[in-house]
Amino acid sequence: MWKSPLRADALGPVSAALENLAAQGCDLVRFAVPDGESAELLGRIAAASPVALAADIHFDYRLALRCIELKVAKVRINPGTIGEEWKVREIVKAARDAGACLRVGINAGSLPAALRENPDVASAMVTAAENEAEILERFDFRDAVFSLKSSDVSETVSATRSFASRTLFPLHLGVTEAGPLIPGIVKSTLAIADLLREGIGDTLRVSLSDSAEAEVQAGLAILRCLDLRGEGVNLVSCPRCGRTSFDVQGFLEEVSDFIHTLRRPLTLAVMGCVVNGPGEAKKADIGITGAGKMAILFKGGEILRSVPFEQAAAAFREEVEKLP
Repeated sequence: MWKSPLRADALGPVSAALENLAAQGCDLVRFAVPDGESAELLGRIAAASPVALAADIHFDYRLALRCIELKVAKVRINPGTIGEEWKVREIVKAARDAGACLRVGINAGSLPAALRENPDVASAMVTAAENEAEILERFDFRDAVFSLKSSDVSETVSATRSFASRTLFPLHLGVTEAGPLIPGIVKSTLAIADLLREGIGDTLRVSLSDSAEAEVQAGLAILRCLDLRGEGVNLVSCPRCGRTSFDVQGFLEEVSDFIHTLRRPLTLAVMGCVVNGPGEAKKADIGITGAGKMAILFKGGEILRSVPFEQAAAAFREEVEKLP
């Protein structure tokens, strides 16, 4: 989700950011649309965006109608904040007529008023989702994806699993308000991986109090670890260690942007010393480590060349770009 205010003077940076996210493997970017100005700007951005965009609508159903009119690919509504059923019906009819998609986002913290006192939060979330699904089915509208999210992993998994057993609508996975980088990735991975292993889930977001790039990278890493997405880099790298003769962490920071824009299914190794370097590099398309004052590059476990540390990043990129 785009995390900065959407204003006219931000259109240049927004376009550059979308290009970067697309290069890293992002398929969809969601923008909050709190007012009419944001809706108009999102329509302009959507017309030239390299990835599909979704409008996140709360409270004012007319903003959803305007985003649909402006050909934003998807509109996300929350039944707990959008209000009366007739407003949902208006949005559904507009989306159907325009060929737009909807995401119905059920959040534990903003359930419809009639369900907020239910002590079984997961059950209340399922009921909210079923109520919205009924409206969509009345209009024979199937171009919608549902999400049932809580900041609690167990509630998220339980609600999503239960609703998945009762519906044919596709499902979006994630833990809402999961937290900062490390706890957020841990919570999201536990929930998302459990559900994906059961064959539940069609799209996902790792919601972090961090950058959009970190969210994309975490989501792709989950998919790669589950063998559900083959593109991108499998990165093998050392932790901090007393044997280290190569600044693994500093090197990874230097080449991070380059690595995350690689879409080919590659295994790259960045190792701290010659003890692990050659062995791990046997499994890597390209590996790098250090010995003395030199960085050593490997391919298939065989040494390619040695370069001074200050040339390591450039040499690494050069060897990776040579790969077929």
